[in-house]
Parts: sequence; C-alpha cells; structure tokens
Amino acid sequence: MNPATYHSRRAGSVVTVGRGEAQFHAFRPVPIPRDLDLDRDLVLALSEADQALGRLASLGSLLPNPHILIQPYLRREAVASTRIEGTQSSLSDVLSAEAQLLPETPDLREVLNYVRAFELGLERLRTLPLSNRLLREMHAELLRDVRGEERTPGEFRRSQNWIGGRGPSDALFVPPPADFLPELLDDFERFLHEEPALPILIRCALLHYQFETIHPFLDGNGRLGRLLVVFYLVERGALSQPLLYLSAYLERRRDEYVDRLQAVREEGEFESWVTFFLRGVAQQAASAVRSVESLVHLNAAFRDRLRRIRARGQAVDAAESLIGNPYIAAPRLAEMLGVTRQGAQYVIGTLERAGIVVPVPNTRPALHVATEVLQVLQRDDRPE
Repeated sequence: MNPATYHSRRAGSVVTVGRGEAQFHAFRPVPIPRDLDLDRDLVLALSEADQALGRLASLGSLLPNPHILIQPYLRREAVASTRIEGTQSSLSDVLSAEAQLLPETPDLREVLNYVRAFELGLERLRTLPLSNRLLREMHAELLRDVRGEERTPGEFRRSQNWIGGRGPSDALFVPPPADFLPELLDDFERFLHEEPALPILIRCALLHYQFETIHPFLDGNGRLGRLLVVFYLVERGALSQPLLYLSAYLERRRDEYVDRLQAVREEGEFESWVTFFLRGVAQQAASAVRSVESLVHLNAAFRDRLRRIRARGQAVDAAESLIGNPYIAAPRLAEMLGVTRQGAQYVIGTLERAGIVVPVPNTRPALHVATEVLQVLQRDDRPE
C-alpha cells in the first residue's frame, strides 16, 4: 500500500505500523459521514434507484408465495457473490445438485453457506436488530466447513489482514489495525440505528463502503458486506421481501467496483462511489421486477397446462416448486410431497406430458428441468 497515493484526509488517514523490515502502512477510516454533497449525477442516480426499488417493493408485497421466488434469486446472488471470491459453481450446478440431493463439493458448500447465512440472518432479524452481533452470527455460518474456517468464524479479527499481495508490506490495500476496530465498529453499529438526514439508499452505500474498508473479519468480508445491503433495506422497510441483490452488478464491474471504493479512501470521492452504487440498485431492481413478473406468468401458465390435461393436486404443487428450482428429480420430489419414489416419478411424467419439464440427458438420479424457468433465472442482468 503506497501512502503517496492517499491525497485526501476526507475519508481517513494512513497510519504506520511496526518498525524496520516489519513496518507497513494501513488505512484508518473516519467515522461514517452523516451528510454528503448531493451533486447532479448523484441526485439523478438516486431518483432512478428510488423508482426502481419502489416498483420492486410494491411487487414483493403482492406476491402470494414470496418464498418460492426468493429461493432462486438468493441462490443466483450466492453464486455471483462467491464467484467474486473465486468459486467456480454455476447457478445450474447449484440448482441441479440440490434437486438430486447430491453431496456438496467444496465450491457448492461455499455457495450454500451463503444461502444458509442469509436464511439464518433473516430468521434472527425477527427478534434481533441488524447489529454487529447478528453479523458475527451470520459470519460463523458463512465460513462453516469451508475455506477460511480456521480464520475465527464469527469473531472480529484480532490481527492484521490485507487485500492483494503476500502480506501487508506489499498489499494493494491494508485495512485498519485491529486496535482501531472497537471504535470503528461502535460507530458502524450506531449508524445502523441512527436516522441521519440522508436517503436510505445513500446510507446503505456508505454502510457497505465502511464495512469493506474496515474489513472486520479475517475472511468472508466481501460476501457478508454484500449481504448487508439487502438486510439493511429489509430491516428499514425499503423492501417487503429480500428480492434485490447486487452481486451480479458488482461481478460484471468488478474492476470499477474496486476502483470506486479505493477512490474514496485515496481521494475522498464518496459521491462518485454512492452514484456507482445507486446505478447498481436501479439496474438490479429493474432486472428483478422483469424476472419476477416472468416467473409469476410462468407459474400461471403451468397451471393452465396442467388443467388442459386434467391434472391436479400433487402435480400442481410440483409445478409451483419449479419456480423455486427448475430442476426436479424423483428422490427429492418424493421427500417434498411425502409420496413414494414411484409416485414422484408419476408426477414428473405428468409434468412432462404437460410440456412443463424435459429430461436432462445422462443424469443419475434422472433429472428433469423446466427450461423456461431456467432461462429466466439465467437471463442477462444488463439493462434492456
């Protein structure tokens, strides 16, 4: 980390740690700003993000079974977020493995731990406010039995970490030393519960920036920092259902994402970072609205197809489950419907006759897929 590139003290200052050959530089951020200069670009981006988020929030409140729709989007977010950290699993890999009840590979476990940490946090949010304690609990689940499990899951770090390079002396960025964490995390938690005179999406952008800059854990900070975004919006009532995920946007613009965060630290460019963040919210919210509407229409179309062949009951339930996971196999379906494997195979045959699923060649257990649902879930998130 080169202290000469840090030209502004608006976001923090460089501190020197250690002596001699062990000496290195780290960044000590200031408390989270409680006000910002809202320039023209930022105001325009805020307006577009607010409108898109409002449409998504209103749609989420009208869904008859929101959990079915949250399922695939959470997994898509988990795939994108963990891919940023280096995993290789695709959405299709994750959904098909779950449908077949296959053992978890290391990459698959990282993706599913992201899902489990999210579900744990959402459940705990009913009785525990968004807080440092909740983030620690989610972090413990995130790193359970995966790479980084030896790096104190569920505990804030007590030693130095760094980003890029082999150590803090040649790193691209060095977060604040552990001695500064208590005061920084106290301020972070205060900001979570305050009502500063800033729109909620701007507060969300500042929280994400500060979390990534503090880097309070030895591992898993990126994934947890991205989860923080949707949790803050849900807790504050900006979203009725957790249907907004930013990782696909950040993955596509990974270099710009890193550069924008670093520009805050080096040049104090909070406004440019917030504008970038807001554009991501607008794009991902609009994409989610389009996809949710498509899945709702497909669910209705599946019911119509089943009516035409006079199928009902378990076939209807199975068809609805395809919105949550377009892959289907007899062992898991039997478990889900409480029927024998033969009964599950009969239901799958009914779905195939209705033109809802097609077989996936060379799979064991035999796998079928609702290709129309899968196409919606894999649709490019770029704006139309």
